[in-house]
Parts: sequence; structure tokens; C-alpha cells
Amino acid sequence: MQKTALVTGVTGQDGSYLTDLLLKTQYKVYGLVRRSSTPNKENIDKYIDHPNFIPFYGDLTDINSILTVIQDTHPDEIYNLAAQSDVRISFDVPVSTGDTNALGVMRILEALQSLKIKSKFYQASTSELFGKVQETPQKETTPFYPRSPYGVAKLYAYWAVKNYRESYPDFFGCNGILFNHESPLRGENFVTRKITKAVGKRIMFPKERHSPIELGNLDAKRDWGHAKDYVRGMWLMMQQDEPDDYILATGETHSIRELVECAFASINEEVMWGGSGLDEKGYNGKGELLVTINPDFYRPAEVDLLLGDPSKAEKKLNWKREYSFTDTIEEMVQHDTLM
Repeated sequence: MQKTALVTGVTGQDGSYLTDLLLKTQYKVYGLVRRSSTPNKENIDKYIDHPNFIPFYGDLTDINSILTVIQDTHPDEIYNLAAQSDVRISFDVPVSTGDTNALGVMRILEALQSLKIKSKFYQASTSELFGKVQETPQKETTPFYPRSPYGVAKLYAYWAVKNYRESYPDFFGCNGILFNHESPLRGENFVTRKITKAVGKRIMFPKERHSPIELGNLDAKRDWGHAKDYVRGMWLMMQQDEPDDYILATGETHSIRELVECAFASINEEVMWGGSGLDEKGYNGKGELLVTINPDFYRPAEVDLLLGDPSKAEKKLNWKREYSFTDTIEEMVQHDTLM
């Protein structure tokens, strides 16, 4: 019998790659699309005419739309990827971030209980749970210390899934604690895409005068992987006999500074740094200004280092990543030179 999956956040980076994987695995995919005043379906346009892809309009802040889509579809698997996903913006809109990222998850869990539908449930969790890290590398057993409204809301969702799993024996729910993962489909508000898009423009318009990239904390270190590898890990979690929580990460960390250098190296430009603190700047060999610091891009509470240990997922799920850090950044720059 054909498997069915409901994917919330289907128009985002992960939603698009997961939809592609599921359709190739012969699933019928129901995609939850949030209505907005501006079109937001670019990432799924290629699936609209696919016979096994059916979009539904709904919102995690609206319990009625959640009840309707679950009752109408009775999915075998639910992948909750919908979120207000900008950590910096979460400081500006903490209440709405909590409504979507925390209470939105509770609405899905309660809908499943009230409808008595036995869907397997995947919650997209995040390395931001670790925030002010208590040990390095971070493992599934590492204590949490979120440092943003985004992280706090995601922690609520994490514990909600774990609580329902322990409270209701027939509930299959797992948390995927995913470290940073990027791709050409990454939103332009994320620092990785902001950098690769700016570098790509230098190739597309070589004769134009380009504004420098404005960045925040160049020394913040993250564990960056590729979204394609990580959505495969999500799917593997849902194919297990017993639910559990897993970290997906690369096991290596790179600073924003290194990311900048990698992106420019892909177009054969070397970045040379001068100054310090807020006055630090990056130049190329011709003396052109490439990078400046904007204090507005610093978070009120910084997360300095995130480094994940994926050994549990590698052992129990047989999960292996195919993309290196350099592979990922070079692919993004190449994509952004063709736009």
C-alpha cells in the first residue's frame, strides 16, 4: 500500500528537499502551505502537477486547519518543518515565534490525540537548544541552554514530543536535533545565503561596483551540513521500529569568517582582514572592500560555538553525509552565479 506523508513548512528549504525524496520513494505527499500576501511557493512549483503531491492551505497557529488537514489525509507520517526560523528576528517577535514554534507543535499533538489517528510524528528540532553550550561536542545527552526566543520555543516543542511519547505508549514521535544545514534553496535572510548570493553577484556583474557584505559576529562557529543529507536523516528516523531523538551534524565546525573565505575562494578571490572588533573589514587583493561589520546583526545573546556529535545517528540509522562544508558552499555560490 502506498505510504502517505503530511509535510508542514513544505515551501521551505527542508520541505522542498523532503518532498523530492518522498515522491521518489513513491509516497503520496500532502504539503501544508501557509497563505500569505506574497507568493511563497517557488520551492514547490515543480511538484504542483505531480499526481502524488497535494497542497493544503493551513497554519500552525490555526487549530481548525490542523484538524482538517489531518482528518482529511490520515497520513502515515507527519513531518513538522514549519517554523518562524530566523533566530535574530525571534528577539523582535518572541510572542509570534512561540505561538508557531512551540504551541503550533502542541496543536498538532493534540489534534492527533483528539482524532485518534496513529500517524508517526517528526519534529524539526535544532542545535539552538544547546545555545550556551555545556559540553563540546554536543550529544543527545548534553544539557540544553537556549539563548533566544527561537531556541526557547523549540525547547518547548522538544519536550512536548518527548512527554507525549512517554505518556501515550502508542504515540510514535521523534525529535531530529539538526545542526545548521544549507543549500541553494536556503532563504536569503540566512547568513550563508546572504554571503553566497553576494559572491555570486560579483561573477554575474563583474563590471559593477558592489556593496560590501554587512555581517555580525565573524567568530561565531557553526556545524554546517547540506540539507539533502539532513532530510534523508529525517526520513530514516521515521522508518525505525521505535521512536527516538537523534542529532544530525557533521562533527566539524567553521566560523563565519571561514565561510566568507570559502565562498570567495570558490571564485578565486582571497580575503584579507584588517582592523578588529566592529572596525574589522575584509578586502581582496585589489584593495576592494568586501566585508564590513554591522552591530545590528549581533544577537542580544550570542551563541559562540555549536559542534554536534552525529555518532548515534550514524550507528543506529546508518546515516552518512555525502556533502562536505566546501562542497555545500561552492554549490551555493555556483547556483547564485546563475540566477
